[in-house]
Amino acid sequence: MSGNRRKAFLVSAAVIGGAMLMTACQNTDAATDAGASQGSSSSNPVATAATPSGSPTGGGDQGSDAPSNGTGTGTGKGSEDGVGSGVDTGDGKREPVEQGCGANDISWSTRSESQAGGYILVVAKAKAGITCYLPAALPTVAFGSDGTQAGPAEQSVGEQIKLSGSTAAYAGVNPKTTGTDGGKELDSIIVAVGDDDPDPVSLPVGTITVDDPIVTNWHTDPADAVPFN
Repeated sequence: MSGNRRKAFLVSAAVIGGAMLMTACQNTDAATDAGASQGSSSSNPVATAATPSGSPTGGGDQGSDAPSNGTGTGTGKGSEDGVGSGVDTGDGKREPVEQGCGANDISWSTRSESQAGGYILVVAKAKAGITCYLPAALPTVAFGSDGTQAGPAEQSVGEQIKLSGSTAAYAGVNPKTTGTDGGKELDSIIVAVGDDDPDPVSLPVGTITVDDPIVTNWHTDPADAVPFN
């Protein structure tokens, strides 16, 4: 179901539910004014409207709060306290999903390296009190007002990296891989954890020439983050 159709469906469901509740309340008021007090617990139109067709009337609250993960228990809080969230391990259990890193969770730094003709080493550490995971994917590195983006320096992605405390992750950026004299002269790069990261950061790197740039995966050893062309 597309996003627009899903939104339309949810809006329609909300309108219909509201109309049913209003009708039920009106019917209840009319029945009260007429003095029909007998059998109110079994024929209350509000209870009828609130109970889906074919659903049991007894223990309805417990059934709606319990997650459908086979445990038969639940708090009804959903993702607020992690109940029902996580990854299915395939043996009837669920493991909690760890927090993914965003650019604003990280303390960033860069330094210039001379190996492989010269490159920029990007260093990422979690901010104090934060534990998060860098995904097994390239960092997003862009240059200039036109958003020129670095391509992959490696043929495959690495593994996700857990950032916490003094643990650091490294990525190498080669801003110029061509043998010509062309390119853009810039003094900063834009870095994000991924294309969907809402808070990319601008990192100063000194004056660089950008022409067909590349970037490595994240690595725990800076020696592995050399962007060989």
